[in-house]
Amino acid sequence: MNNRASSFLWSLRQFSTLIPTSRTVRLYPLGFCGPKNVCLSWNPRNLLLNNFDSRMQSPVRYLFQGALDSKSGDSDSQTKDISRVTVLTVYRRLCPGRLAFASERSPASSSGLEKRNFHHEASDAGVLTKETKPTPLSRKLSQQCNSLSDVLDTFSKAPTFPSSNYFSAMWTIAKRMSDDQKRFEKQLMFNHPAFTQLCEHMMREAKIMYCDDLLFSLHAIVKLGIPQNTLLIQTLLRVVQERINECDEKCLSVLSTVLEAMEPCKNVDVLRAGLRILVDQQIWKIERVFTLQAVMKCIGKDAPIALKRKLEMKALKELDRFSVLNSQRMFEVLAAMNHRSIILLNECSKKFLGNIHGCPFKILINILQSCKDLRYHNLDLFEGIADYVATTFDIWKLKQVLFLLILFENLGFRHARLMDLFMKKVVNEPDFLNMKSIVSVLHVYSSLNHAYPCQTQEFLDVMASALTAYLHHISSENLLSAVYSFCLMNHFPLALINQLLQKDIINELLTSGDLERNVRKLHLLTTCLKLDDTTYHKATGFALPPLPSTPSCSNAKVAEALRSLLGEGSFSENVQLPHNYHIDFEIRMDTTRSQVLSLADVDVVTPATDIQRVAVLCVSRSTHCLDSTHPRGFLAMKTRHLKAMGFYVILVKNWEMEKLRMKEAVTFLKSEIYSTEDAPTADVNFQSTC
Repeated sequence: MNNRASSFLWSLRQFSTLIPTSRTVRLYPLGFCGPKNVCLSWNPRNLLLNNFDSRMQSPVRYLFQGALDSKSGDSDSQTKDISRVTVLTVYRRLCPGRLAFASERSPASSSGLEKRNFHHEASDAGVLTKETKPTPLSRKLSQQCNSLSDVLDTFSKAPTFPSSNYFSAMWTIAKRMSDDQKRFEKQLMFNHPAFTQLCEHMMREAKIMYCDDLLFSLHAIVKLGIPQNTLLIQTLLRVVQERINECDEKCLSVLSTVLEAMEPCKNVDVLRAGLRILVDQQIWKIERVFTLQAVMKCIGKDAPIALKRKLEMKALKELDRFSVLNSQRMFEVLAAMNHRSIILLNECSKKFLGNIHGCPFKILINILQSCKDLRYHNLDLFEGIADYVATTFDIWKLKQVLFLLILFENLGFRHARLMDLFMKKVVNEPDFLNMKSIVSVLHVYSSLNHAYPCQTQEFLDVMASALTAYLHHISSENLLSAVYSFCLMNHFPLALINQLLQKDIINELLTSGDLERNVRKLHLLTTCLKLDDTTYHKATGFALPPLPSTPSCSNAKVAEALRSLLGEGSFSENVQLPHNYHIDFEIRMDTTRSQVLSLADVDVVTPATDIQRVAVLCVSRSTHCLDSTHPRGFLAMKTRHLKAMGFYVILVKNWEMEKLRMKEAVTFLKSEIYSTEDAPTADVNFQSTC
């Protein structure tokens, strides 16, 4: 009898931990917030245990205070009609065998669970950390059900543990749907009466289901579009925080994928910080490359540099195991963590180029965008991608090629063959051009200073004609950008210029948007109309604010070489010219460029007609296309204008000058200054007809 009483009291104490405490919280309504069906159907005998409630302290009592009450920027459906619900919480973590006490409402929920002795369960602390075999219920539901509502109907008839199976099945079904169908099905899901009950089951079971089931369900819930500021998701995030030490490699992969898809908030930030600590401890135990890349992509740009280097070393160690897909994905992974590993990128570039045929457009875009973000300039990689697209040009849509060209322009890379093919296609099929694509095409070709001698004029005429059709629909800033691009290419369509120079449009440009950029472009437009051979001879009729002074760069090595070559007083430094142009050095010579004239002699004796002015421009690498001598648009225009002002132009590339010794620098400048050959034309092949 004493044994029976002792056993009863022991069971009573264990059972008391399962009694729910009630609390009222504010919650955004999402279909699972109503008071109906929140509490389980507890046996009346449980009322005898109410005295145990005073001993319970819920670990989520202070859960996400403020995170649930105020979220700005959400839709009206998330921010109005805030209701109050009763939330059940359980104090201690339970093993799956204890779920029978928490699921009396659903007898079937314990049908698949093994009956265990409480003493055995209490000692089995590691049961939650074991990797579970995938249960067939989720797959069975996704195969048998055709909609999200079908899954909820199945749940309402006979709920089973764990509830994660239902969310996983719904996400599997949703992935097979079109966007419109998915949107409609999600609305039906939110309005389904069983959805509330499923969410409540999920919150109650979060602490007792296996860790991988918990993470898979969180992943499915996030992907289904349930708002992040709801109690369901915030509760799951908090539970994952408490159980993060149970994560094995598979769980790390799922958790990384989930966090990557979520917006920053307090619980997401805390969980990401915990993930970083866990990864730092377990990094050398990770076996799968996919898991490693998922973790690297998730840790964030602000992760400690020591952790980033550890992950880089781990990736280098696994480099021989990289598949083609792993190599493609590594660019995006490194960009996500803002870590430029040249060795990794070089090796992945080689493997990618060796298997580029058949590569999807999205992969090409991701790689180029990642290279831009990482400031990684690999000429072989860019040429390989451009050669592949040019070779298979006919299978690509023109909009896809344009997107690639825009990314190449951002990287400063000019592929003449691909740009020629695109130019021919535009001339032959101009109908694909809309207003936005016209502005983009003009920007790319003017920025890279690309001309195709056989079709350049025809191309410019087609672009001007296409843009004129949108003249009354284009915004002021887009019109200015388009005309500026035409100016860089030495082409001046009158209809567009006349429209741009109207008083109301100029006033709009000078009072809105990026004022400094607009003023700079308008100054260059007026300079082109004065210095270039145009048919526009009207006065602009408006006053522009002055441009901010450009800080002069130090060119000490070039100045020292010029002193050694020409002597003091033979050249001027940092010369400011009309039309807001600045040159680094000016030298005055005779018309045959065989003798340098002293500045004092020039001012007193020599007539201006007997002088050849020489402009020395010290230019940076960014003024030229990637790893080439081809100047970009602005430098080509400046060279053109300096020649129109009577200068002979010498370009000194700073990055090459730094490699030379002083004697070699003097020899280089001597050959350029006293050269009898004509100055470089800056590869400007555009004509000035309208």
